[in-house]
Amino acid sequence: MTTNKNVLISGAGVAGLALAYWLDRHGSRVTVVERAPRVRHGGYAVDFRGEALHVLDRMDLLEPVRALDTKVGDAAMVDAEGRQYATLPAEVFAGDLEVPKGELTRLLYAAARDRAEYLFDDSLLAVEQDADGVHVTFESGVSRRFDLLVGADGLHSRVRSLTFGPEERFVEPLGIHTAVFSLPNYLGLDHTGQLYVSPGKAANMFADDAAGPARAALHLAAEDLEYDRHDIGEQQRIIAERFAGEGWEIPRLLTEMRTAEDFWFDTNALVVMDTWAEGRVVLVGDAGYCAAPTSGRGTSQALLGAYVLAGELARAGDDHTAAFAAYEQTMRPFVTEHQAVGREGAQRFFMPAPSQEVLDTIAANAPENTRPGMIRLPDYAPHRLPGTPG
Repeated sequence: MTTNKNVLISGAGVAGLALAYWLDRHGSRVTVVERAPRVRHGGYAVDFRGEALHVLDRMDLLEPVRALDTKVGDAAMVDAEGRQYATLPAEVFAGDLEVPKGELTRLLYAAARDRAEYLFDDSLLAVEQDADGVHVTFESGVSRRFDLLVGADGLHSRVRSLTFGPEERFVEPLGIHTAVFSLPNYLGLDHTGQLYVSPGKAANMFADDAAGPARAALHLAAEDLEYDRHDIGEQQRIIAERFAGEGWEIPRLLTEMRTAEDFWFDTNALVVMDTWAEGRVVLVGDAGYCAAPTSGRGTSQALLGAYVLAGELARAGDDHTAAFAAYEQTMRPFVTEHQAVGREGAQRFFMPAPSQEVLDTIAANAPENTRPGMIRLPDYAPHRLPGTPG
């Protein structure tokens, strides 16, 4: 069992919650700090593929997650007047399993809630480490010491900036910005969606069933777009200005966007780093190797990364250096493949009115249909680790 007993995780998203679960299972004492006042429950639908399903199974969450499967089928591609001209096959945008992100984080938090100390409405202000541990100062003014610090705090990771350097050194924008929000399902969509594309812009609206709410996404092509990441009003003004005059349901979507309680806006980007560890600090999930939403692989990567990192720390005992090296060796092929998918997805994102033949060809050549899995998931089950009973 690991002797790095006292671990701080920054970020209570998918990666952070899954890591809290597995570190506790392997015998660590875990603290999670999260900038938000509570676990975030909004966001778009997320996909699971391949080995990520095995991680959910080992957490006893596969069946609960399956019960949330949106089962969204093919989507209609429509023109400015709402006329359908092609069908977007589900294989292009959905994985083996798709669930609302908010419901997923709810399940993960329920599984990890009693396995860690949670510090909500706080964040890291400073990090100092030495050979024996990591000293952190929180924005609340409290200072504490931990054996290890894990950055699971997403694309704009505070841990990464404090330990490895400024964001622009590692974040590779793909030229796409996306807004996502919930709204009433006034189109009566039922396990399907509609997609509208114009030059440099795209919008879609999906619903899991006719009785519940829908979710919309507005995408725009933009290089070097400057805005305040914490100013929702400014972000909504950018979207409204860029989509002004567009057809289909865009005017109604812009109206609904302004009152949505779960509005989210960010760039589609990769995080590319030579190493994910520095001393006693390590990154997991989007903080270290974001594959961009255009890959459809981010949630799977987060689950796998958390599982592998916790397992390698348990195997290595108090040798965190060896654990971090093994973690990177196992995850690198997986990350490289998924980041390639993210780049490819961004390149074809704003295709002008593709024909049905083109869409069918894209579906037939989707990465999950043409590329073999890059890693086999090790079995880190605690009862099977060397020197443990069972």
